[in-house]
Amino acid sequence: MTTQQLSTQTIHIGVGKDSATGAISYPIYPSATYRHPAVGQSTGFDYTRSGNPTRNTLEAGLANLEGGARALTFASGMAALTTLFLHFKSGDHVIASQDIYGGTYRLLSMVLNNLGISATYVDTTDASAVSAAITPATRALLVETPGNPLMGISDLEALGKICQQHQILFLVDNTFMTPLLQKPFAFGADVVIHSGTKYLGGHNDLCSGVLVARTAEMGERLYFLQNSTGAILPPQDSWLLLRSLKTLSLRMERHCHNALQVAQWLQQHPSVQTIYYPGLASHPGHTLARRQASDFGGMLSFRVKDKNIAHNALARLQLISFAESLGGVESLMTLPAIQTHGDIPEPERLRLGIDECLLRLSVGVEDVRDIIADLKQALNQ
Repeated sequence: MTTQQLSTQTIHIGVGKDSATGAISYPIYPSATYRHPAVGQSTGFDYTRSGNPTRNTLEAGLANLEGGARALTFASGMAALTTLFLHFKSGDHVIASQDIYGGTYRLLSMVLNNLGISATYVDTTDASAVSAAITPATRALLVETPGNPLMGISDLEALGKICQQHQILFLVDNTFMTPLLQKPFAFGADVVIHSGTKYLGGHNDLCSGVLVARTAEMGERLYFLQNSTGAILPPQDSWLLLRSLKTLSLRMERHCHNALQVAQWLQQHPSVQTIYYPGLASHPGHTLARRQASDFGGMLSFRVKDKNIAHNALARLQLISFAESLGGVESLMTLPAIQTHGDIPEPERLRLGIDECLLRLSVGVEDVRDIIADLKQALNQ
């Protein structure tokens, strides 16, 4: 059979894999341990931290979607990142996007820094700034593109070449785009990262993280770290994520459609100063985003004229929920300066433009007319 499209692959993850029953929906295997046929023999499963049929099926599907050699799933996105950074040692240096999730900043600056792993935050939309930040101790570049929350677009191809030239690992957080919209391995990424809580899960009912390794060797190293530290995704949650992936293509189409409509509406609102959405031709990364991704995603941020407008809008929301997280079918809005990026020191936040006038909107899959109507009543104060 010819190679299937990704939208088809997401639907068929796990289908036909249960040879015992032929189940279309792959079963949940909640067993913590497994019976051995005899001394020195194994069914391939020994202890569920080391491997579980439901989780393994999910991981095989995710590796296939990203085009990597091996995927590993974790109890949260931060558990995935923590396990990834355990690959490094004291004295190593990491470069990271300055436009990055606040939890990643907290992990690097307040946890791993105490273990001797240092980090420098750079505007990764400027490839020359990345090159200038590389030192003899640099071991990796971590990029989140589009950025969070300012939606900056980093040139994955240029950054991949820089990492290859300097023999450092290229780590790409693909949470906002998913494997359906952006393929970091095509640009030289070594590890792709997801908070599976977001678009992969898609229903605000699941916490998970994903690492996908380009090579079998890196996959085995990450598996060793996962098995050693134990931050695995449980079988019930593995099944829930597997089930959620089946609608990923449909959801992403609607997220992208709605986000563009909302961004275009916000352009006309008198209280809105700036809109950060790569799908708008006015976005400085628009042309690059078109080149390295198939669509622009469902995330946007916008800046209003006064922080009181932002605070009042959050209080007046009716359909959209004032809540952290993103990527679910329900629309969510947050104030990054206080919530998702509150652990970044205030001077750094203000330098980046993450102040109390900046709102981040995860555009859901509701009827876009209802989303816009809620924004209109919330902003028309």
